[in-house]
Amino acid sequence: MGVVDNAVYVAGVRHCEPESLEVTYELLRDEKGMGWIGLYRPTPEEVLSVAEEFGIHALAVEDTITAHQRPKLERYGDVLFTVLRPARYIEQDERVEFGELHVFTGPDFVVTVRHAESPDVALVRRRLEASPELLALGPEAVLYALLDQVVDEYGPVVAGLENDIDEIEDQVFEGDPGVSRRIYELSREVTEFHRATRPLVDMLAALRAGFSKYGVHEELQQHLRDVEDHVIPVVDRVDGFRALLQNILTVNATLVGQRQNEEARRLTEASLSQNEEVKRISSWAAILFAPTLVGTVYGMNFDHMPELHWAFGYPFAILLMAAVCGGLYVVFKKRGWL
Repeated sequence: MGVVDNAVYVAGVRHCEPESLEVTYELLRDEKGMGWIGLYRPTPEEVLSVAEEFGIHALAVEDTITAHQRPKLERYGDVLFTVLRPARYIEQDERVEFGELHVFTGPDFVVTVRHAESPDVALVRRRLEASPELLALGPEAVLYALLDQVVDEYGPVVAGLENDIDEIEDQVFEGDPGVSRRIYELSREVTEFHRATRPLVDMLAALRAGFSKYGVHEELQQHLRDVEDHVIPVVDRVDGFRALLQNILTVNATLVGQRQNEEARRLTEASLSQNEEVKRISSWAAILFAPTLVGTVYGMNFDHMPELHWAFGYPFAILLMAAVCGGLYVVFKKRGWL
């Protein structure tokens, strides 16, 4: 069942826990209290049942059923529809998990629709039940307490992201080849976190602007200002993370380029060194080829070959070999091959 908690409160005290939504609707009419219905990944039928009873607008119902909404604050008559994007940091995976919470607040009811594990709505409920005088202020007290819980849960996320960025900075300067992928993944998480937190500034300002119009109690006004004081630093930190990651990405690209240039330089030097070796080998091969050619021709065993029986034939062949070798050596030396 999508209904995880269903209670009627009278004067800020938990009066009863109806066995079904239908009983809750009847008790609200009889007891003149406040109903707080908590839904977790409800079926469309459950959402439609609540919407029909409390007169929730069809557009808000559609948003709740389809989910995947941006943080926003919309008013439909006397029903305020609030979408929040809570987040939590998963330490073992070093990643951020984002949730989605829809809150409907009316004159005498609160409906929370949770599409993920966070935030801990049960914790908010227990905290408010421990302060009946605050809960007695009505649905707005529940909304502000939920806002406060969502913003408080952003704290560990900010700390986790900051630690990840510190680790990435170390990886960048250590030349870790996998750091580019991690920078991209973390940048995506920070961007998503920015989308979850940035709208809260305008949402809280809109709630503050409606204090007089909707007669919000002074204590609730103080609670809202406290939430606002906490969310602004979070948004500023997230903006700083985005700028820092962009700088890290630029530095990483520069360092990668430098390493590639250094590797290309080393390859070029190695290639040049190999070319020098090839030149030397080729030069000596040419030098040694000359006496081999002369010796091969002179040493052929033919009776009728010119100069074969000449007394100076052998010294001449030796002298010719030395002259050719010396000449080739001088030529290669001048060209820098030797």
